[in-house]
Amino acid sequence: MSLLVTGVGELLTNDPEHGVGAVGRRHDAALVIEDGRVVWVGDARRAPAADDFHDVEGRAVIPGLVDSHTHLVFAGDRADEFAARLEGRPYDGGGIWTTVAATRAASDDELRHATRERRHQLARSGVTYVEAKSGYGLSVSDEARLVELSGEVADEVTFLGAHVVPEEYRTRREEYVTLVSTEMLGRVPGAHWIDVFCDAGAFSVEEAREILLAGRAAGKGLRLHTNQLADLGGARLAAELAVASADHLTYVSDEDLGALGDAEVVATLLPGAEFSTRSPYPDARRFRERGVVVALATDCNPGTSYITSMTLVIALAVRECHMSVDEAIWSASAGGARALRRNDVGSLRVGSRADLAILDAPRVTHLAYRPGAPLVHALYRRGVREF
Repeated sequence: MSLLVTGVGELLTNDPEHGVGAVGRRHDAALVIEDGRVVWVGDARRAPAADDFHDVEGRAVIPGLVDSHTHLVFAGDRADEFAARLEGRPYDGGGIWTTVAATRAASDDELRHATRERRHQLARSGVTYVEAKSGYGLSVSDEARLVELSGEVADEVTFLGAHVVPEEYRTRREEYVTLVSTEMLGRVPGAHWIDVFCDAGAFSVEEAREILLAGRAAGKGLRLHTNQLADLGGARLAAELAVASADHLTYVSDEDLGALGDAEVVATLLPGAEFSTRSPYPDARRFRERGVVVALATDCNPGTSYITSMTLVIALAVRECHMSVDEAIWSASAGGARALRRNDVGSLRVGSRADLAILDAPRVTHLAYRPGAPLVHALYRRGVREF
């Protein structure tokens, strides 16, 4: 069965060969979907016949958004911590340990229910492709469980046993690094990626290198949380190992940005974390000037970015990270695909997956112009309408 999506007021394809500029913009456009793929893109008046059609009545259409950095599987929340932080009050409610304890205590069904609801909320904001990390188990059995549960809702799964050193290993850091690099790594066959939080209060550059190299030897792709809290050399490690994506990069030097660009490491910016912690926002112009591809993601997590709206992330990137609307949408779709080393999602060119969001607006600018508004009118994933 083929489907003609027609009457598109503004279409972003993210392919210059299918439209104008980097976002491949077209007006009065249409596209044809068949067997879950885009098979034709062009002017609506020249559209070929199809078995069925969906007239979007002048609405804008964008590629399905790609959320390449989430921590979807967890139990509980840290709302008190959030409130204290923004009010400037001292607070010691346990931080990440609160989440680890709640997650370890939760049943599989409890975690499934909460995770599926977060995934649904992401979809309502236009997300059609999601990465999810473990990292709130921090034991062999719990990390294996979280990787398995992540695989039930996410398109790509990342093993993050090296999130922080757990309480029970506080005086035995080397033992925990070895555990993550050996036994724990061997129990997560469902994870395509391995990640490390290399930053102040987490793992050192040397520890991160050891864990990532073990992951590479085990056949995992490499990712890195780094430079969110301080510049301790993590960005240089990301360039050295040519990881797929270095995430956060709130504090990073021009020299290290140049190295990331040379190594073709995608920089995944997470402005929801800056919003939630009142940290300085990274200036995306610095990244672009040094040839670094930028992705945007939600960083959905209970402590520092409990955000399940990619449209809010786009608005924050435009307002606070000095991105244009086109740049932000590209980074939240094609950029996220680059961060996951995918070339079949994040665009609407011939041959790509038929993942698309129909906006309840005539122009894509409304995503930043009306932050927080429920602008996703309909969502298609692999050519099938989800709502």
